Amino acid sequence: MRRIRLRGAGIGSAARGAVSRARLLFAAKTALAVGIAWAIAPYMPGSADEYPYYAPFGALISMYPTLMSSAKTGLQTLLGLGAGIGLATLVLMTVGPSLWSIATVVGVGVIVSGTGWFGAGREYIPMAALFVLIIGGADAEDYSFGYVTQTAVGVIIGLVVNMIIPPAPLLADAAVRIDAFQQRLAAHLDDIAAALTETWPPERSDWMEDAGAIAETSRSLRDALTEADESRRGNPRAWRGRGDTSDEHARLEVLVEVSHQIRDVSGCLSDTINDRPSAFPLDPALVDPLAAACQAVADLLGGADEDPARLHDRASEAVDSLLRTVHSRSVEMDAVAGPGVLSAMHLQRIISMLEPPPEADGESDGPGAQRRR
Repeated sequence: MRRIRLRGAGIGSAARGAVSRARLLFAAKTALAVGIAWAIAPYMPGSADEYPYYAPFGALISMYPTLMSSAKTGLQTLLGLGAGIGLATLVLMTVGPSLWSIATVVGVGVIVSGTGWFGAGREYIPMAALFVLIIGGADAEDYSFGYVTQTAVGVIIGLVVNMIIPPAPLLADAAVRIDAFQQRLAAHLDDIAAALTETWPPERSDWMEDAGAIAETSRSLRDALTEADESRRGNPRAWRGRGDTSDEHARLEVLVEVSHQIRDVSGCLSDTINDRPSAFPLDPALVDPLAAACQAVADLLGGADEDPARLHDRASEAVDSLLRTVHSRSVEMDAVAGPGVLSAMHLQRIISMLEPPPEADGESDGPGAQRRR
């Protein structure tokens, strides 16, 4: 049921993200900036008024969800355009445009873009050189002036619109995604527990396939938190809010480490189920206590409506029971119960990482408590 709720929540989250207030505001600002740029473009001086379509282009490329990203991307784009136009100018002043010179300058532009000096503007270096030589032609000087001027006007308009209507900080969105990640980890342990208790060897393999995707999710969450930090820089809407994101970073690091332990449990059991050369057999007497321990730790991770301390005690008791069973069976069989030992060790580490700190004024600051706020 948790898996069904999680997938339903994922679909709903994607739909809500597309029509969220922040996204709708961003769409409205982008449309406004493009409209203003198009309206102003015909009034640019000199030959620039002959190329008005580059103004909305500049506005569009300068619109990013964060102010600092908008400013940095806009500047890098202009630098990339300048470098591309410079390469095209060298061709015009020497051999002139031809099949070979155009192909060569585009190749050189691609090489220059690979230096990493121009950031987001690197893609426009060969493009600008190509446009100047092919579209500009005999009027390359006027075209270059219009191209850069109108693009710069669009970038400036985009930045002004973004500053007048600053975007909302992205910390809340990142926190929601961390919540979803925590629930996904709980669902993964749920699946392992269910697979162990249904039949042996388990027929369900979703949890094996899902283990690799957890690492990719953790990497994307780190990127989301970095973007959330970026969204606060220079943003007036963030000045009155909480400026410290250390709680979210610390919580994510705990969950990432938890995900490593869960992946190790998955890998160990997967080796056993698939009878790989490195696998150890799983004693049938350990199946039920192992499933109960996985379920209890899953409840600790995903339980939002119960006291974290009670869930932690329940999970500790389940893992202790698994350890006692592992020990007694190892003594009886005179052999180490491989998957049971390894799984118990990883589950015990998870419990240690999720131990709620001492409560202050009735509040706990562990991962479970942060989810309830």
